[in-house]
Order: sequence, then C-alpha cells, then structure tokens
Amino acid sequence: MSTAPDAPHGGAAAAREPVLSPVDRVSELLFGLFMALTFVGAVSAADAGREQLRSMFAAALGCNLAWGLVDAVMYLVRTVTDRGRLYTLVRSVRAAADAESGRRLIETALSRDAAGLVSTPEIEAIRGRIVALAALTPLPARPRLNRDDLVAALAIFLIVVASTFPVVLPFALIDDVGVAKNVSRAVALAMLFLGGLALGRYAGYGSWRVGFLMAGLGAALVGAIRALGG
Repeated sequence: MSTAPDAPHGGAAAAREPVLSPVDRVSELLFGLFMALTFVGAVSAADAGREQLRSMFAAALGCNLAWGLVDAVMYLVRTVTDRGRLYTLVRSVRAAADAESGRRLIETALSRDAAGLVSTPEIEAIRGRIVALAALTPLPARPRLNRDDLVAALAIFLIVVASTFPVVLPFALIDDVGVAKNVSRAVALAMLFLGGLALGRYAGYGSWRVGFLMAGLGAALVGAIRALGG
C-alpha cells in the first residue's frame, strides 16, 4: 500500500482526496479473500459437521481480524514515516547552502521514474516554491497523524474483515458442504477477477488481462489447497 503524506502547506484540494487509493482498497480486499480461501479450502466435504464449519468460520474471521489490525497499524506507521521523511526533505532544501544543493536533494528524493520526467528548471521551480513557503507555513516539530489517517486505517481493517463473509456465508446458507465449497470458491474467484479488473483499469492497461490473472492466482491457490488435502 502506498500513502501520500500531507503537503507541507495543506490545502482544501488535499483534504478532499480519498483516504485510500483504488490500489489500497483493491489490494486489501484481495488479501482478505486469499486469506479466507485458505481456510475454506481446508474444510473436508466428506466429514465436515456443523462444529467443524463453525471452527472454520471462527478461524477465517479471526485471521482476517488479526491481519486487518496489523495492516491498519502498519498503514499508520508507514504514513507517519513517509510524512517525517517529507518534512526532513523540506527542511533540508530550505537550509541548503545554495540552489544547486537544494536541487540535488530534491532529485535524490524523486523516484527513478519521476526523476526522468522532470527537467532542471522544473526541479528549480519546486525548490523555489519550498523556499518561498518557508516563512508562510512553518513545519510541525514532528510528523503527526490526522483524522483522515485514522479513517483510512479503519477502512483498511474493515475491508480485510468484510472480505471474509462472501467466502464463508455459503456454508451458513447451503447444507451440502461440497456445494457450499464450490459456491464459495466461485464467489471468491469472481471477486478476485473484479478486483484485478479494477486494478488494471486504474493502471491504464490490460484490465481484463489483470482480472483473469488475479482469478488465475485464486484458482492456483485453490488447486494447491486441494493437492495438500483441502
């Protein structure tokens, strides 16, 4: 998951941005589905009773509760770390001995892809804006989490947990365990396909290809579980 730390000067446009990017939302959904699939695949159609099904549901839900919490906490850690790195860069650029030193700091902070898209005059414009804002927007002493960060972390937790239910509900609604397993797998594969479709569309290439790729990964996981006796 990627996060975009707050710009040093804030702004209304930044406040209106979604708390999670499409990649974050879809990735968390797919992760939860993969986790739930591993528990569903472990249910034996031959000797599964109500007690085993209850245990499977509790295990799948407990696992996704735990990993949803871990993902949410790590999102907050990553956010505050990225924000602190941004603040450090801004302070370093403002304190640079000369313009060339400031530009080098900005170039070093850019990713390889981004560095190839900007020219020296554009980097100088960024440096000039950072320096010009120094007197107007003093930086906080340390990076802090805000309300949107907490909302995003909660959304991550809920997405991972919610992804459990479409996979396990067929076992509560269908008495035949074999049929319930097939329905559960079909639902999971359909959701994986749609998630891959969304990722491909967001990336701007091969949305159908990515959808089938994610469904294929899910099918491979189901096959591996079957091979291991699930």
